Amino acid sequence: MATAPRERSTFLGLLPLPERTAVTQALRTETVGGLVLLAAAVVALVWANTPFSGAYEQIRDFHFGIPALGLDLSVEHWTADGLLAVFFLIAGVELKREMVVGELRTPATAALPMVAALCGMVVPAALYAATASAGGGSLEGWAVPMATDIAFALAVLAVLSTHLPAALRAFLLTLAVVDDLGAILIIAVFFTSDLNFLAMGGAFAGLVVFHLLQRYRVTGWWWYVPLGVTIWALMYNAGVHATVAGVAMGLLLRTTRDKGESASPAERTSHLLHPVSAGVAVPLFALFAAGVGISAPTLGEVFTRPEPLGVVLGLVVGKTLGIFAGTYLAVRFTRARLNPDLAWADVLALAMLAGIGFTVALLIGELAFPDPTDAEHIKAAVLIGSLIAASLAALLIKRRNGVYRRLYEEETRDEDADGIPDIYQRTDTTTQ
Repeated sequence: MATAPRERSTFLGLLPLPERTAVTQALRTETVGGLVLLAAAVVALVWANTPFSGAYEQIRDFHFGIPALGLDLSVEHWTADGLLAVFFLIAGVELKREMVVGELRTPATAALPMVAALCGMVVPAALYAATASAGGGSLEGWAVPMATDIAFALAVLAVLSTHLPAALRAFLLTLAVVDDLGAILIIAVFFTSDLNFLAMGGAFAGLVVFHLLQRYRVTGWWWYVPLGVTIWALMYNAGVHATVAGVAMGLLLRTTRDKGESASPAERTSHLLHPVSAGVAVPLFALFAAGVGISAPTLGEVFTRPEPLGVVLGLVVGKTLGIFAGTYLAVRFTRARLNPDLAWADVLALAMLAGIGFTVALLIGELAFPDPTDAEHIKAAVLIGSLIAASLAALLIKRRNGVYRRLYEEETRDEDADGIPDIYQRTDTTTQ
């Protein structure tokens, strides 16, 4: 007996209502945090290019901590190694949510965004390597242009006052989640110094305890906060970048709700810490990482030295080409089809927007280039590349904003004021 052909799934179509609600809540915080992040980056750049730049450097390089525990760090390193652990903990929670209930929960739905994200990491790295090799430069910065900054990208959308449909924003969020996973693996594998196996064993034991607390449904912040700080400190002293501890704990948090629970531990943690991450941790990191002295010689070297030029090309050209080509190939060779209301120009705009690689790109740049002079050029390249990518994406998005506004208004219209958009009450979303 012949079987009916399987219906093709719609790429960038209407999201199921629960997924749309989760995405909307996550992106609302990211957008506000992105605006704060944007403001912090502007303050850092202005401060570092005024007569008060000396005060900026003194604050950034000021050391404090507990030397006996190996934690005597500068303000810059506290923000990069300490506060960003909160950011990566939230990234771990979002990654697990995507794997349990989001776009990555089944191979069929995960294939397209994962292929797009992987191509969006491989192509920029390859373009950087080709540029650096051709100019006789260092290959150490190959990972710098690989990461997408979802908060900064959403801040650009907020400034543009656009109305992207939830599916487009969800695709961008999924790309960023997979990007974050790639960045985490790169930091853990390629930017790990000499390992202290005793401290590593202690950190692993702490993660086992963390898992057992979750498994046996132990609640109370007084268990998790001291344990989390201990795991972070041990991970740092083990020689592994301490942000990896944040991701590991985020992945261990339970995302499913027990009977009678109004929210899972992952949801409660994200609700409590997401504003801290987006409004405090990431902006403070930006404040002390983006303070680059911009001068004519610095700008000249960004486009003449192979390493910073490779970063700019990786972010602007590599990200765009990689994500767009990966998406096209995935649609071409799978059962997915593009939403008929959208065009490939919309995918191109998102691919360009993904070239904004701020937070994680700056972090990897600092790890890849310990020399302050080299790091300054790489930071300038990240800022310039992100600015160019944002500008090009803004032109495309503005041209298509009429389409986005129509789709956004259609999917948010609620004429009967029952809290459920009308489109979900007349459309079967199971095939979307």
